Parts: sequence; structure tokens; C-alpha cells
Amino acid sequence: MPILTSLINWFNVKRGYQFELIRKYPTEVQQETFMKLISKGADTQWGKQYKYASYNDIADFQENVPLQAYEDVKPFIDRVRNGENYLLWPGEIKWFAKSSGTTNDKSKFIPVSKESLEECHFRGGRDVLAFYLKSNPDSKLFSGKGLTLGGSHKIDNYNNQSYYGDLSAILIENLPFWTDFIRTPSHDVALLDRWEEKLEKITHETIHENVTSIAGVPSWNLVMMKYILDFTGKSNLLEIWPNLELFMHGGVSFIPYREQFRKLIPSDNMHYLETYNASEGFFAIQDEPDDEGMLLMLDYGIFYEFIPMEEFGKEKPVVLTVDKVDKETNYALVISTNSGLWRYIIGDTIRFTSTYPHKIVISGRTRHFINVFGEEVIVDNADRALGIACEKSGAQITDYTAAPVFMSHDKKGAHEWVIEFSLPPENIDYFASLMDHALMSLNSDYEAKRYLDITLDKPIVHAVEKGTFYNWLRNKGKIGGQNKVPRLCNERKYLEELLEIDKKLKNNREIH
Repeated sequence: MPILTSLINWFNVKRGYQFELIRKYPTEVQQETFMKLISKGADTQWGKQYKYASYNDIADFQENVPLQAYEDVKPFIDRVRNGENYLLWPGEIKWFAKSSGTTNDKSKFIPVSKESLEECHFRGGRDVLAFYLKSNPDSKLFSGKGLTLGGSHKIDNYNNQSYYGDLSAILIENLPFWTDFIRTPSHDVALLDRWEEKLEKITHETIHENVTSIAGVPSWNLVMMKYILDFTGKSNLLEIWPNLELFMHGGVSFIPYREQFRKLIPSDNMHYLETYNASEGFFAIQDEPDDEGMLLMLDYGIFYEFIPMEEFGKEKPVVLTVDKVDKETNYALVISTNSGLWRYIIGDTIRFTSTYPHKIVISGRTRHFINVFGEEVIVDNADRALGIACEKSGAQITDYTAAPVFMSHDKKGAHEWVIEFSLPPENIDYFASLMDHALMSLNSDYEAKRYLDITLDKPIVHAVEKGTFYNWLRNKGKIGGQNKVPRLCNERKYLEELLEIDKKLKNNREIH
């Protein structure tokens, strides 16, 4: 057994007790986390402004500290980036994770403290391996290297006080030196920000390595995998990396991509493990391979609150702690962190698949849904419906987005879908019907609006040219890393842009 595997197994024994506390005593673990955060934050300007030193419990905190969007806390973050200390978190913060977002073109700069790196992000990485090795004790993961497809923004110097870049770049910059021996590509290649150059150099550096694991966003990893296969002329990845056994994924739902990965990695010994790791923190890990729910990691220095989506947007919404949630509700996630984000709404929505232990799936974004006609379709519905349609039709999807067709005097409303297939269905109308019926089975509000086509007409599905979504992202300057296309939107801007790109690609193909 490789020495690293032995060390991780030893760590897993010691960490196992803490995992049980998370599963059985979530309220107590979160209470302890909350008190540590408040104690740390009391001496900051933010903590003094909101009188943290006077709080006796969580209720005091919720009553006195308002919920925050990025725009609310941005003036503080700008000052921290310019070198001011003890504003949001004690001590110096010099790292900022750049997040381009998906609903607008404005960049966000999320503070990443030393505590967040050590107690949250790096601890999360260790726990991922601990869970995996517990489920796969005969693993040979550390007989080779892990390939991590990092972000598209290298570390840049904002001023003499701070640096910014993709979270993946910040993590690479701060990893211990010895991790260079167990990962690929090299530091310099991993941090390249020109996507085409990065693909080429990753290919040259990794095809002769013994890669045993891959980590990253499924959509961009598919682009990389297909590039490598085209370069090598191989039919699947196991011909290049025969010991490949694990793909650790996050960022987008894996459901639309699962069959493509199985085709590219045709092995019953290949494992898939989902994580929920964002710029703001490492939140959850799929701790059991046969359970889609991810265990909410409650001892990473993050205090969680949850807003039921029917309350979201109200002036004084109901906000729940972990002991008050249920499995029936879609929640907007609110976090207070050991990087100085306080009651921060990150924009993701989650749903609990179980409580005690508290396990979640990401259901979408607070702004990514279609609810023009009262149908309340969320990304989780769309992913699952497309997964069902793909399974029954044999199709495979690369990317998709959807938007409403608005009612007019002579037509009913509908949903219009732009889908890029890697393997198209034989009959697009049959695929649309499968997806439509799957959505009705998953969402009773959608089903009610589709009843007898009275409110919503059947969905319109466009199968667009390969490369449509890639070109859209390139036009937006969002190639690589964590960038992704908005899945659902209440307005038609993105959909119209994609259809225009598809039209140009079709015209170019016909000319040539």
C-alpha cells in the first residue's frame, strides 16, 4: 500500500469520530462553529458595527445583522483588497477568488483567508480522499497522479497588498510543495489563462503520466478529454491512462454528462464523486457512492442558514438554521464564513435529501429558473428531465439552456430549449416529448400549466451545431474553469444569442 494511502487511512480513523458528530449532532456542531466565528469577528470593524460582543445566541445575530448580497458587502471588500485589515475578518487577507458569475458580466472578488484555506478548502480536499478510500480500501489512487483542470484566471497582482484569480489558482499557489509529486499538470501550465494553449500543454504533459484521478467541472473536462483523444488517436481514456479510477466533479450537475463519461471511460471500476466547492467555501461531499446526497460539512468554519424559496426576496424572510430544515423545500443558501462573509447569500439553491445526517443536492440558482407562468421550473427539474429523455432516447447532451416564449394575442406561452448534443436523438420531436413528460412528472406546477395545453404549449427544442456554447462562452471571455452557461432564465437574451451563433455556424458549414 502506498505510503500516502496509509497516511490518509490513518487520518480517516481520527477524522471518523468528527464525521459522526456532524451526522448525529449537527445543531451542536453548528452552534460551536457560530460561537467561534462571532468571537473572531467581534474585534473587526464589521463586528463592532453590529455589536457582536453583545450576542448571546444565534437569534441575536439573525435579528441584528442583515442579509447580504455581494453588492452590499462590496465596499468593505474593496477596502480589504486595498490593504486595510480587521474590517471583515481579523488579520491580513491577501487572496481574493475571482468569480465572473453567471447572471451578469461583473466580476466578484471573494476574500479567502488563511483560516479558510486551511480549515475549509484544504480540509475539504482531505475529507474527499478520506471518504473515497473508506469506500474503496483497495484503491491504488496514489500509485499515480491526479489531473486537475484548473480555472481560466491565473494569479494577478491587484496591488502590493492583494492578489486575485480563480479559486483553483489560489489553491495551487498555496498547496504544500510535496503535492507537486502527486498532481499534474505542472504549476505553470495549470495556471495558464489562454484556454487553447492550456489544452495543448496539458495534453503534452499528461499523456505519458500514470493518471489515476481527474478533478474539475464535467463540461470543461469533457472538452479536455475529447481534445486528448483526438490528439492521441485513442478511442477511450483507458488506452492512455489504464489505472484511471476516480473523477471528482462539481460546479454543474453531472446528470447530463454521465453517459458521455461512461463512453469515454468504459470501466466498471471507474468511480464518480461529487463535491460542492465554491469560491466562498467548501460546503459538501458525496460521502457514500450510491447516495446522490452530499454530506453538509458543518465543521469547516462556516455557519449555515437557509431561506425557503417561497420566502426569498421578501423584506423580512423566514430564515432557518440546520435543525429546522426539511426534505420538501427548496432553500437559498446563506453563509457566514471564516473569511469574513456574514449572512451572505451566495446565489445557490439546495434541497435536503435527508436530515440526520444532513445531505443536500444543488437544485439551482436563486436567479436561474423559469417562472413566467407560475410553473416554477428549477435547474434540478431540468437536469433530471433531460437525463430521463437521454436515457430513453439514447441521446447525449453537451450543454443546454432554456427560456420562455411569452404569450401574445395569437399564441400561448411555452418553453424554448437550445440543446447541443454530442449524440443527437434520432427524432428531436420524440426527445422533446420525453423531456416534457418527465418535467410534468417532476414538477406539479409545470404539469398544471401544461394541462391540455391551456396555459403552456409543448416545449420547442432546437438541436444546435456543435461548438455553439463554446463560441458563446468565448465571445463572453468566459472560456475554461468554473465558467458555465446559465441553464434557465426568465428572459430570452442568452437564448437569442445562442441561436444567432448556431445560425452562423450552420451557414459556415453550408458554405464549406
